[in-house]
Amino acid sequence: MEITVTVNDEQYRRSVEPRLLLVHFLRDDLGLTGTHWGCDTSNCGACVVWLDDVPVKSCTVLAAMADGKRVRTVEDLAFGAALDPVQQGFVQCHGIQCGFCTPGLLMTARWLLDHDPDPGEGTIREAISGQLCRCTGYENIVRSIRWAAEHPDGAGS
Repeated sequence: MEITVTVNDEQYRRSVEPRLLLVHFLRDDLGLTGTHWGCDTSNCGACVVWLDDVPVKSCTVLAAMADGKRVRTVEDLAFGAALDPVQQGFVQCHGIQCGFCTPGLLMTARWLLDHDPDPGEGTIREAISGQLCRCTGYENIVRSIRWAAEHPDGAGS
């Protein structure tokens, strides 16, 4: 089937199998490998992208379901060489462990801060509760998101 999807403000028209998952479409058809494919059961959250401005686990969405919609991936967070404050927070506060879960966490964190610019620790923990980090606890990840909330313009603020 033919689909037309706008990904990171660029429109793509492709022929896809009806059962193709959005995560595979992004990675294999478009070459956007920033979105990670983890558990394939919607448990880990590594594959979170935005579909029409709502975070979704792209391993549970068919590419056909994205037809006519906008998708935002982790590749769209930085502005050229300037990292998004959420990305800067993960660097500043060592929120990046092995990095596998990081794209999904970054997309969830950006969405959270866009909707709640000053979330408390409990709100942050609830927001990222759908994502698994197997490297360590979540302390540095929570600190990273708080750092981004405190530096909405990035390190230069």
